[in-house]
Amino acid sequence: MKGLTGKRVLVTGGASGIGTAAATRFLEEGAAVCVLDRDAEAREATLQRLPELSAYVVADVSRPEEVEAGVAAAAGAMGGIDVLINNAGISVRHPFLEITPEEWERVLSVNLTGVFLVARAVAGRMMEGRGGVILNMASTNALAGYPLYADYNASKAGVVALTRTMALELAPKVRVAAVAPGYVLTPMQRAEYTDAMLEEVNRKVPMGRHARPEEVAALFAFLASEEAPFITGHVYVIDGGEIAGGLASR
Repeated sequence: MKGLTGKRVLVTGGASGIGTAAATRFLEEGAAVCVLDRDAEAREATLQRLPELSAYVVADVSRPEEVEAGVAAAAGAMGGIDVLINNAGISVRHPFLEITPEEWERVLSVNLTGVFLVARAVAGRMMEGRGGVILNMASTNALAGYPLYADYNASKAGVVALTRTMALELAPKVRVAAVAPGYVLTPMQRAEYTDAMLEEVNRKVPMGRHARPEEVAALFAFLASEEAPFITGHVYVIDGGEIAGGLASR
Protein backbone atom coordinates (compact mmCIF):
# COMPACT_ATOMS: atom_id res chain seq x y z
CA MET A 1 0.00 0.00 0.00
CA LYS A 2 1.25 3.49 -0.84
CA GLY A 3 2.66 5.51 2.02
CA LEU A 4 2.84 2.93 4.82
CA THR A 5 6.61 2.49 4.80
CA GLY A 6 8.00 4.13 7.91
CA LYS A 7 4.59 4.83 9.46
CA ARG A 8 4.36 4.29 13.21
CA VAL A 9 1.42 2.03 13.99
CA LEU A 10 -0.14 1.14 17.35
CA VAL A 11 -2.35 -1.97 17.40
CA THR A 12 -4.45 -2.65 20.49
CA GLY A 13 -5.45 -6.22 21.23
CA GLY A 14 -2.53 -7.28 19.09
CA ALA A 15 -1.68 -10.52 20.89
CA SER A 16 -4.15 -12.64 18.92
CA GLY A 17 -6.69 -12.81 16.11
CA ILE A 18 -7.27 -9.75 13.93
CA GLY A 19 -4.85 -7.71 16.03
CA THR A 20 -1.96 -10.05 15.32
CA ALA A 21 -2.91 -10.17 11.65
CA ALA A 22 -2.95 -6.36 11.51
CA ALA A 23 0.42 -6.09 13.23
CA THR A 24 1.85 -8.63 10.79
CA ARG A 25 0.45 -6.82 7.74
CA PHE A 26 1.79 -3.41 8.75
CA LEU A 27 5.22 -4.89 9.43
CA GLU A 28 5.12 -6.41 5.94
CA GLU A 29 4.30 -2.95 4.60
CA GLY A 30 7.48 -1.56 6.17
CA ALA A 31 5.82 0.21 9.09
CA ALA A 32 7.05 0.35 12.68
CA VAL A 33 4.52 -1.44 14.88
CA CYS A 34 3.83 -1.52 18.60
CA VAL A 35 1.30 -3.90 20.15
CA LEU A 36 -0.72 -2.91 23.22
CA ASP A 37 -2.47 -5.79 24.96
CA ARG A 38 -3.54 -6.63 28.50
CA ASP A 39 -2.22 -10.21 28.20
CA ALA A 40 1.19 -10.11 29.83
CA GLU A 41 1.62 -13.87 29.41
CA ALA A 42 1.37 -13.53 25.62
CA ARG A 43 4.20 -11.01 25.45
CA GLU A 44 7.08 -13.41 24.84
CA ALA A 45 5.17 -15.55 22.35
CA THR A 46 4.12 -12.45 20.40
CA LEU A 47 7.65 -11.06 20.30
CA GLN A 48 8.94 -14.42 19.11
CA ARG A 49 6.28 -14.55 16.39
CA LEU A 50 6.87 -10.92 15.41
CA PRO A 51 10.47 -10.09 16.33
CA GLU A 52 10.33 -6.87 14.28
CA LEU A 53 7.87 -5.26 16.73
CA SER A 54 9.08 -1.99 18.21
CA ALA A 55 7.51 -2.91 21.55
CA TYR A 56 4.84 -4.95 23.30
CA VAL A 57 3.11 -2.76 25.87
CA VAL A 58 1.02 -4.40 28.60
CA ALA A 59 -2.08 -2.31 29.37
CA ASP A 60 -5.81 -2.75 29.93
CA VAL A 61 -7.71 -0.43 27.59
CA SER A 62 -10.56 -0.09 30.10
CA ARG A 63 -8.26 1.55 32.68
CA PRO A 64 -7.50 5.24 31.96
CA GLU A 65 -4.19 5.34 33.82
CA GLU A 66 -2.91 2.24 32.03
CA VAL A 67 -3.98 3.63 28.66
CA GLU A 68 -2.14 6.92 29.20
CA ALA A 69 1.01 5.10 30.30
CA GLY A 70 0.72 2.52 27.52
CA VAL A 71 0.24 5.07 24.74
CA ALA A 72 3.15 7.11 26.08
CA ALA A 73 5.33 3.99 26.07
CA ALA A 74 4.31 3.11 22.52
CA ALA A 75 4.94 6.64 21.28
CA GLY A 76 8.31 6.62 23.01
CA ALA A 77 9.30 3.31 21.45
CA MET A 78 8.42 4.45 17.92
CA GLY A 79 9.04 8.19 18.18
CA GLY A 80 5.33 8.94 17.76
CA ILE A 81 2.12 7.37 16.44
CA ASP A 82 0.80 7.90 12.90
CA VAL A 83 -1.82 5.13 12.78
CA LEU A 84 -4.01 3.63 15.50
CA ILE A 85 -5.70 0.27 14.96
CA ASN A 86 -8.18 0.42 17.86
CA ASN A 87 -8.93 -3.28 17.89
CA ALA A 88 -9.10 -4.58 21.47
CA GLY A 89 -12.44 -6.18 22.34
CA ILE A 90 -14.19 -9.00 24.15
CA SER A 91 -17.36 -10.99 23.56
CA VAL A 92 -19.64 -13.00 25.83
CA ARG A 93 -22.43 -15.11 24.32
CA HIS A 94 -25.57 -15.24 26.46
CA PRO A 95 -29.31 -14.40 26.40
CA PHE A 96 -30.38 -10.84 27.14
CA LEU A 97 -32.28 -11.80 30.29
CA GLU A 98 -29.20 -13.51 31.70
CA ILE A 99 -26.81 -10.57 31.30
CA THR A 100 -25.77 -9.25 34.70
CA PRO A 101 -24.92 -5.58 35.27
CA GLU A 102 -21.34 -6.67 35.94
CA GLU A 103 -21.10 -8.50 32.60
CA TRP A 104 -22.67 -5.56 30.77
CA GLU A 105 -20.16 -3.18 32.32
CA ARG A 106 -17.26 -5.49 31.51
CA VAL A 107 -18.09 -5.68 27.80
CA LEU A 108 -18.86 -1.96 27.44
CA SER A 109 -15.76 -0.94 29.39
CA VAL A 110 -13.47 -2.74 26.95
CA ASN A 111 -15.31 -2.45 23.63
CA LEU A 112 -16.56 1.14 23.88
CA THR A 113 -14.88 2.95 26.77
CA GLY A 114 -11.59 1.33 25.83
CA VAL A 115 -11.88 2.53 22.24
CA PHE A 116 -12.63 6.03 23.52
CA LEU A 117 -9.73 6.10 25.99
CA VAL A 118 -7.11 4.92 23.51
CA ALA A 119 -8.44 7.12 20.70
CA ARG A 120 -8.43 10.18 22.94
CA ALA A 121 -4.88 9.56 24.11
CA VAL A 122 -3.60 9.00 20.57
CA ALA A 123 -5.66 11.73 18.86
CA GLY A 124 -4.31 14.37 21.22
CA ARG A 125 -0.79 13.53 20.10
CA MET A 126 -1.79 13.44 16.44
CA MET A 127 -3.51 16.83 16.59
CA GLU A 128 -0.43 18.38 18.18
CA GLY A 129 1.82 16.76 15.59
CA ARG A 130 1.48 15.96 11.92
CA GLY A 131 -1.90 14.25 12.05
CA GLY A 132 -2.70 10.61 11.42
CA VAL A 133 -5.31 7.91 10.97
CA ILE A 134 -7.49 6.22 13.59
CA LEU A 135 -9.33 3.03 12.65
CA ASN A 136 -11.81 1.71 15.19
CA MET A 137 -13.04 -1.87 15.34
CA ALA A 138 -16.81 -2.04 14.88
CA SER A 139 -18.82 -5.08 13.73
CA THR A 140 -21.81 -6.05 11.63
CA ASN A 141 -23.39 -6.51 15.08
CA ALA A 142 -23.59 -2.72 15.17
CA LEU A 143 -25.61 -2.63 11.96
CA ALA A 144 -28.10 -5.49 12.35
CA GLY A 145 -29.78 -7.32 15.20
CA TYR A 146 -28.06 -10.44 16.54
CA PRO A 147 -29.52 -12.51 19.38
CA LEU A 148 -27.38 -13.52 22.37
CA TYR A 149 -25.01 -10.54 22.06
CA ALA A 150 -26.96 -7.55 23.42
CA ASP A 151 -24.02 -6.08 25.32
CA TYR A 152 -21.58 -6.65 22.45
CA ASN A 153 -24.05 -5.24 19.91
CA ALA A 154 -24.60 -2.10 21.98
CA SER A 155 -20.88 -1.57 22.43
CA LYS A 156 -20.17 -1.82 18.71
CA ALA A 157 -23.06 0.50 17.81
CA GLY A 158 -21.48 2.99 20.19
CA VAL A 159 -18.17 2.64 18.36
CA VAL A 160 -19.88 3.55 15.09
CA ALA A 161 -21.39 6.73 16.55
CA LEU A 162 -18.11 7.63 18.25
CA THR A 163 -16.22 7.14 14.99
CA ARG A 164 -18.47 9.49 13.05
CA THR A 165 -18.24 12.19 15.70
CA MET A 166 -14.46 11.92 15.96
CA ALA A 167 -14.14 12.18 12.19
CA LEU A 168 -16.08 15.44 12.18
CA GLU A 169 -14.17 16.99 15.06
CA LEU A 170 -10.66 15.88 14.09
CA ALA A 171 -10.80 16.61 10.34
CA PRO A 172 -8.88 17.52 8.32
CA LYS A 173 -5.79 16.63 10.33
CA VAL A 174 -6.85 13.16 11.49
CA ARG A 175 -8.88 10.70 9.45
CA VAL A 176 -11.16 8.38 11.44
CA ALA A 177 -13.07 5.36 10.14
CA ALA A 178 -14.45 2.08 11.42
CA VAL A 179 -14.11 -1.44 10.10
CA ALA A 180 -17.11 -3.71 10.62
CA PRO A 181 -16.28 -7.37 10.07
CA GLY A 182 -18.90 -10.05 9.99
CA TYR A 183 -17.92 -13.56 11.04
CA VAL A 184 -14.13 -13.88 11.31
CA LEU A 185 -12.52 -17.13 12.36
CA THR A 186 -10.43 -15.83 15.25
CA PRO A 187 -9.57 -17.81 18.39
CA MET A 188 -12.24 -15.82 20.28
CA GLN A 189 -14.88 -16.69 17.68
CA ARG A 190 -13.84 -20.35 17.34
CA ALA A 191 -14.04 -20.85 21.10
CA GLU A 192 -17.77 -20.10 20.98
CA TYR A 193 -18.54 -22.73 18.32
CA THR A 194 -19.04 -26.42 18.11
CA ASP A 195 -18.16 -27.85 14.69
CA ALA A 196 -21.88 -28.04 13.87
CA MET A 197 -22.41 -24.38 14.80
CA LEU A 198 -19.48 -23.35 12.59
CA GLU A 199 -20.93 -25.19 9.60
CA GLU A 200 -24.38 -23.70 10.23
CA VAL A 201 -23.02 -20.15 10.28
CA ASN A 202 -20.94 -20.71 7.16
CA ARG A 203 -24.09 -21.74 5.29
CA LYS A 204 -25.67 -18.36 6.11
CA VAL A 205 -22.81 -16.34 4.61
CA PRO A 206 -23.12 -15.90 0.83
CA MET A 207 -19.38 -16.48 0.40
CA GLY A 208 -19.81 -19.76 2.27
CA ARG A 209 -17.17 -19.21 4.94
CA HIS A 210 -15.84 -16.97 7.68
CA ALA A 211 -13.37 -14.22 6.87
CA ARG A 212 -9.72 -14.77 7.63
CA PRO A 213 -8.08 -12.29 10.02
CA GLU A 214 -5.60 -11.42 7.26
CA GLU A 215 -8.46 -10.19 5.06
CA VAL A 216 -9.56 -7.72 7.72
CA ALA A 217 -5.94 -6.66 8.19
CA ALA A 218 -5.73 -5.89 4.48
CA LEU A 219 -8.68 -3.52 4.79
CA PHE A 220 -7.00 -1.78 7.71
CA ALA A 221 -3.85 -1.38 5.63
CA PHE A 222 -5.76 0.17 2.74
CA LEU A 223 -7.69 2.60 4.91
CA ALA A 224 -4.51 3.69 6.71
CA SER A 225 -2.56 4.17 3.50
CA GLU A 226 -2.19 7.10 1.15
CA GLU A 227 -4.47 5.19 -1.22
CA ALA A 228 -7.38 6.40 0.94
CA PRO A 229 -6.68 10.10 1.65
CA PHE A 230 -10.31 11.22 1.25
CA ILE A 231 -11.86 8.45 3.34
CA THR A 232 -13.09 9.47 6.78
CA GLY A 233 -16.22 9.30 8.91
CA HIS A 234 -17.66 6.05 7.61
CA VAL A 235 -17.98 2.36 8.43
CA TYR A 236 -16.51 -0.22 6.06
CA VAL A 237 -18.16 -3.64 6.14
CA ILE A 238 -16.25 -6.83 5.35
CA ASP A 239 -18.70 -9.69 5.77
CA GLY A 240 -18.86 -11.87 2.66
CA GLY A 241 -22.31 -10.48 1.85
CA GLU A 242 -23.78 -11.51 5.21
CA ILE A 243 -25.99 -8.44 5.80
CA ALA A 244 -26.64 -7.59 2.14
CA GLY A 245 -30.12 -9.06 2.31
CA GLY A 246 -32.90 -9.49 4.85
CA LEU A 247 -34.63 -12.53 6.24
CA ALA A 248 -35.37 -13.95 2.78
CA SER A 249 -31.67 -14.14 1.97
CA ARG A 250 -30.83 -16.37 4.95
